[in-house]
Amino acid sequence: MTRLTLDRLEKRYGAMLAVDQISLDIPSGEMVVLLGPSGCGKTTTLRMIAGFIEASGGDVLLDGQSILDLPPYRREMGLVFQSYALFPHMTVARNIAFGLEMRNTPRAAASQRVQEMLRLTRLERLADRFPRQLSGGQQQRVALARALAIHPRVLLLDEPLSNLDASLRAEVGRDIRLMQRAAGLTTIMVTHDQDEAMAMADRLVVLRDGRVEQSGTQEDLYERPATPFVASFIGRSTMLEGTLADGTVGVESARLALAGRYAGTGACTLALRPERLRLNGAGAGRVDGVVELASYLGPVRDHLVRIAPERHLLVREPTAAAGRLHDAGDTVTVTWDVAAERVFDQAGAPQAELS
Repeated sequence: MTRLTLDRLEKRYGAMLAVDQISLDIPSGEMVVLLGPSGCGKTTTLRMIAGFIEASGGDVLLDGQSILDLPPYRREMGLVFQSYALFPHMTVARNIAFGLEMRNTPRAAASQRVQEMLRLTRLERLADRFPRQLSGGQQQRVALARALAIHPRVLLLDEPLSNLDASLRAEVGRDIRLMQRAAGLTTIMVTHDQDEAMAMADRLVVLRDGRVEQSGTQEDLYERPATPFVASFIGRSTMLEGTLADGTVGVESARLALAGRYAGTGACTLALRPERLRLNGAGAGRVDGVVELASYLGPVRDHLVRIAPERHLLVREPTAAAGRLHDAGDTVTVTWDVAAERVFDQAGAPQAELS
């Protein structure tokens, strides 16, 4: 059982600061997902932890001991690459055994461990096949089995599902999560896909421009985003810039009545969750508009509602609970309760709600 600590970890490339003093404390057995757009520093952070990139500052500690001076093969970490990085000339069993052989594990012990990994990843019947004979999901399980075979202290996952078809992602993601929990492995996963992150993490860390924007549980980040960036990145809120005054937000020619009461006034950003808005329903928050586009999507119905010449709200309602699918041109009232809205001041800080 291993505790991983990042202490003001930093990476510079000349004048560019790719990772800006990231500090994280990851207890033993926790799965943390680094989430953010391309270029935010998440993969660079993972590779500094693994030892493939030299840190410019800060430290990486396992159970309180710095490992920055250790080469990658001595850090006792299992790494699953985005590309799987399997050896094409080796069978599944030989790929899994590779790390054990590099550590001079006795032949009998290595063979036993390979068999354990084949059973764990449900690959027994594929032991003698080569990577080119496997599906993407099977190759991913081989890469995971190879990483786990060496009894790593920490498991590092670099976009582990990105090369899989959409239908396989959820299944393989569940497999990885179940194996990680069963082994009690301290794990960091990197992804840009918020659905994967929400499904797999114990804790999410949203990165932006090399810095931690917010860290917390899925509920923390979804219900209480700390910045407009997190509100827009987690859950795909509609973001409206306007002016807060007298319990309303003015957006172009529209004035939206808020469900909550807030202390501040002046320039603000209003974030509204599409799945928590309703058409012609109850709720203290409300604004009138005109339907521009309506879509039936099976479980949900989407309505794009124009509330001002250049501003729209997306309303996503469960099909079973929603009324009829509106026609383009219908006049409607979009309504919501206080849980649907988040108001940020001009500096990007959440507005204090009055009791």
